[in-house]
Amino acid sequence: MTSKPEVRILLVGDSGVGKTCLILSLVSEEFAREVPAKAEEIIIPADVTPENVPTHIVDFSHREQTEEDLIDEIKKAHVICIVWAVDDDVTFEGVTSVWLPLIREHTGEDHRTPIILVANKCDLIDYSMDESMRPILNEFAEVETCISCSAKSLKNISELFYYAQKAVLHPQAPIYNAEEKELTKACKGALQRIFKICDLDNDQILNDDEIFTFQRHCFDVPVQPQALDEVKQVIQSHIGDGVAWRGAYFGFTMKGFLFLMDLFRERQKIETIWTVLRKFGYDDNLILRKDILEPKLNVGVGSTTELTYEAVQFLTNLFEKFDEDHDGALSPTELTNLFSTCPRCPWGPDVNNTVCTNNSGWINLQGFMAQWTLTTLLQHTSCLENLAYLGYHYHHDTTVTAIQVTRDKKIDLQKRQTARNVFRCHVLGPKNVGKTAFLQGLLGRNLRYVATLNKDQLSKFTINTVQVYGQEKYLMLHEVDVASSEMLSPTETNCDVACLLYDVTNPRSFEFCAKMFMKHFLDSRVPTLIVACKVEHQEVRQDYSMTPKAFCEKFKLPPPQRFTCIDRVNKDVYVKLATMAAYPHLKNVVMANDKRLLKYGLGIIAVAGVGFIVYKLVDKYK
Repeated sequence: MTSKPEVRILLVGDSGVGKTCLILSLVSEEFAREVPAKAEEIIIPADVTPENVPTHIVDFSHREQTEEDLIDEIKKAHVICIVWAVDDDVTFEGVTSVWLPLIREHTGEDHRTPIILVANKCDLIDYSMDESMRPILNEFAEVETCISCSAKSLKNISELFYYAQKAVLHPQAPIYNAEEKELTKACKGALQRIFKICDLDNDQILNDDEIFTFQRHCFDVPVQPQALDEVKQVIQSHIGDGVAWRGAYFGFTMKGFLFLMDLFRERQKIETIWTVLRKFGYDDNLILRKDILEPKLNVGVGSTTELTYEAVQFLTNLFEKFDEDHDGALSPTELTNLFSTCPRCPWGPDVNNTVCTNNSGWINLQGFMAQWTLTTLLQHTSCLENLAYLGYHYHHDTTVTAIQVTRDKKIDLQKRQTARNVFRCHVLGPKNVGKTAFLQGLLGRNLRYVATLNKDQLSKFTINTVQVYGQEKYLMLHEVDVASSEMLSPTETNCDVACLLYDVTNPRSFEFCAKMFMKHFLDSRVPTLIVACKVEHQEVRQDYSMTPKAFCEKFKLPPPQRFTCIDRVNKDVYVKLATMAAYPHLKNVVMANDKRLLKYGLGIIAVAGVGFIVYKLVDKYK
């Protein structure tokens, strides 16, 4: 695969060097006795080119074209062949005095348009011109290669245009630094990333099974064990630490893998390196392609995004791969290694206060999956990008298979059921009500633990799993900052369930909840739960026209849920929130504690042992 939709080859050089003859000899496969001043543009169909890319061959004539025409063609060309005649030293001198400076002038000093030096009319001499052209290769990094040919004897005519195509489809400049005589930094970085992705057991060598998998992924053909052993011997003969033992396995080290790739370049097999790079999504500038990082995924209004089973399996395997000490958590070093194939670690220090960790503050598997679930819900494009960097494509055709788009929430409400597994809860409350403690409580952290946290590393989000009628669901809490106007944006009210907190020790606290409910949630379809915080303290009367309990009864809300986390966290409230989010069609139901309502034909669902949601199963109760 190449990013070029076509290849455009331009032939330049002094008059009389044989540019037009070279093109005519390629087309007719014989030497033309009558030569026009300029050959018409030749188009070679895609089905006869190496990578199914159409090729245009363009001639330039000093007699029929202007300087402006020349500059325009130079800028449009993908590769430029500078032709000179071996029987005319002046044309050879013009290569460095005229043509290479002219191309640099109009394409930039650091341009990447590959140049091929063509010594034509080699039928007139009986010696090679390679040594004469070698100093030019060393001085001008853009010169890809040189070739001697003859339009008259047809020597190397096909090879000339093959090398020109190859210079575009498999350019050397991004891969090899001719001045330093080694692979470029970008190429090394890309190959090191590929090595890490293919090292499935993270033991820093590629064993035979991993090499076979790599071979099938890149070339669709199996490698023979005998041939693989010979490759290992070649590597070992050049660099002793290019291969190593890991238990019963003898495989490539990172150093050996890089040496092997450079060996392909040295043996004029640079297309092999490009095949590997492109199979792993790299473009001609050794950057992951946009279609790899940003695949199209249509997410309609009212829909959300969740991880698929394939993504969960991939991420679980990734966690286990980098949990080198098998302690069930990722240390800072292990987490850094896990994201070493990404440009940067996508998670900041607040992640440890967003998801569950072990006692050392290291993310465990539960927290790892929760963070990915959160990213998928809030920024699915970021999730897809990071999955691409982590090598999801090595196991699946596209990262799109990692994301499941849920159906419109309106349909869930109509059908009175949902298949969603992740629910968004927005938490609102006045200042000092205890929002941080409430969010951290979802992670099982009590108030004493919260007091030890670095406030600069606190997150506005927490996410964890809760059980809803025996099914594991993710509940995401988002602390919403309320401006002095107490107005919320549509984004801030777009949630599956709203949680309004008030402080039982502050007499003006509940008024905030009442105002927010009346202003934003009374006429919405968002289930709302009011939570009384700090209930371990003496409760005071609220300065409002109704008590919190009476307010909830009037607007058919669940009664205020009592919450404390000073020592032991009351987790029932989180189950209640997740249940309300999972069953939004029960938002406006009556709350009761009397199971005797069953005799009136009413169905009752017990929710977390804190009251009952009652809904009508038969005719309206009179």
